[in-house]
Amino acid sequence: MAALSGSRVDNSNIRKKSGSVKLLLKKKLELILESRKNANILFDILEYLQSNQEDELLCAIRTCETLFSTLLERRDLYIGQLPKEEEALTAEYSAEEKYKIWMRHRYHDCVKQLLELMVHTSFQVKEATLCTLMKFIQMEGGQPLVKADWDESFFFPHELLKSVVEHLLQIDEDSSLLIARFQEFLEYDDVRYYVMISVNVYVSMIMQKMNEAVLPVFQQNIFSLISSVVLPDKESEMNNFLVKPKGELEEWRAAKLKEHKGAFERMWLGFLKHKLPSSLYKKVLVILHETILPHMRKPVLMIDFLTAAYEVGGAISLLALNGLFVLVHEHNLEYPDFYKKLYSLLEPTVFHVKYRARFFHLTNLFLSSTHLPLYLVAAFVKRLSRLALTAPPQALLMVIPFICNLIRRHPACKVLIHRPSGPEGLSEDPYIMEEEDPAKCRALESSLWELKTLQNHYHPDVATAAMAISQPLSVTEVDISELLDISADEMVAKAMKNRSKVVPLEFQPVRGLFGKKDIMSQYFILE
Repeated sequence: MAALSGSRVDNSNIRKKSGSVKLLLKKKLELILESRKNANILFDILEYLQSNQEDELLCAIRTCETLFSTLLERRDLYIGQLPKEEEALTAEYSAEEKYKIWMRHRYHDCVKQLLELMVHTSFQVKEATLCTLMKFIQMEGGQPLVKADWDESFFFPHELLKSVVEHLLQIDEDSSLLIARFQEFLEYDDVRYYVMISVNVYVSMIMQKMNEAVLPVFQQNIFSLISSVVLPDKESEMNNFLVKPKGELEEWRAAKLKEHKGAFERMWLGFLKHKLPSSLYKKVLVILHETILPHMRKPVLMIDFLTAAYEVGGAISLLALNGLFVLVHEHNLEYPDFYKKLYSLLEPTVFHVKYRARFFHLTNLFLSSTHLPLYLVAAFVKRLSRLALTAPPQALLMVIPFICNLIRRHPACKVLIHRPSGPEGLSEDPYIMEEEDPAKCRALESSLWELKTLQNHYHPDVATAAMAISQPLSVTEVDISELLDISADEMVAKAMKNRSKVVPLEFQPVRGLFGKKDIMSQYFILE
C-alpha cells in the first residue's frame, strides 16, 4: 500500500509526553490536521482500531470520527470515481489530487475496520462504532464523495448505510441490543427509507444463499429491526432528515410517503415469504393488524403469509385467523373458508392451553355479527356444548355464558333448546362431531342436551350457570371479559371463603390426603 512521503513522529517520545492513549491520539490528530506532511501518522491511528483494549478502541473510534468528519468538511477527500492507489502515483494527477486520493483510501480503510468492530464483544465498542458510521453517513450526505447519476439535488450515501444494516443483521449472533440503539436513527425519514430498501435486498440474498433454511437468530434480528419501523400518517409530517435537503422535496423519493409505503410493503412481504420459526410467527401476528396492515398499500397481499401461518397450528392458527378477519372485514378480502377454519380449531385441548382467554375473546369477536347464517351459528353452539362435557369447571363458567350469548344474538337458535322430541343423549344425537364442515354437521337437527346434563354438575356454580337454558334468556348479553381468565386456584380460594352456615355436630378434621400431608390439603378447610 502506497504512503505519502513525510516525516513520522516518534511514538515513544509522544507517549512519554502524553502519558495516555487518549492524549497520544489527540496529539496525532492535531498533527494530521495541522499539516498534510503529517498524513502518514494516520496509519498509527488506524492501528489502534485493532487493539485488544476496550478503552484504546473507544479512543481510536472517537479520533477517527473527528478526523474524517473534519476532512469531509474541508473537502480533503477525493470526489468522484476513486482511482486505485497505484494509478494515483502517475503524472496524470496533481499533488493535490494525489493527497486526496490517498486520504480517500484511508477513509475507506477506516470504514472497513469500523464495520468489523460492529460485531465486537463489547457493546460500548459496537455502540460507538455505530454512531461514528452514522456520523459519516451524515457528513457524506452533506459533502458527497461521488457524483449522482440522476437529476436531483439530493444525495444519500445508501451504500454505506446498507453495509451498516448488513452488519446489524448478524446470522449467528443476537443483535437486538445494538438494533435497539439504532432505532433512534429510524426517526429520520431518509434513513428509514433506505433501511427498508437495504433490508429487503439483503434478506433476499441471504435466504437464497442459505437455500431458504430457517435461521432463527438472523430472522429474529430482522424482526427486531423492521418492527421498529414506524411510518408517519401524513406526508406533511416527513420533515426530519439526517441528510439535509438541498432542493425541492418533490424531487426526492425519500420524502414521499407513497414511496415509503411501497418500500415498507416490499420489506415485510420479502421477510414473511420465507418460513419463520414458530416464535416469530406469534410475534408478527400479534402486531400485524395494528402495526403492519395499516401502512400497506395492498393489505390483501398478506393472504399467503396468513394462510401458511394457519397451517402451523395451535395459537398461531388462531392469530392467523385474526389477521384474516381484519382483511375480510376491513379490506374486502374474499375468504369463504374463514369460519370453517375457525370451527376446526374447536378441540378439547382449547380449554387447557394458556392462550384460552385470547382464543375465546377473538372467537367472540368473529361471531359478533348478527348476519351470520343460522346453520353456522348452530354448529358453533352445538360443538361448544359437546366440548363442555369434558371441560374443566373454570372453563365452563365462561363457555356456558358464551353459548347463551350466541343464542341471544341469533334467537332462531332457540330451537336447539326448545325441542321436546329432540335427542336426549349421545346415542340419539344426529350431530356429527367429526364433520369439519359446519354446513354438514347437522347441528340444527340436534338439541343442547349437553347443557341439560351440566345442570347436574358436581360444581354448584357450573350447575347454576347451566340452569340458564331452562329459563327465558334475557335480551342483554353477559359480559364474558371477566370470565375469560378464571383459574382453578381462584375457584378454590372463593370456595374456601364461603364457609357453610350449617355446622355439623360431629366431624373428623382432615389431616391430609390418604392420611399424609401433601399439596392437596390446600383444597380442604382445616379446623
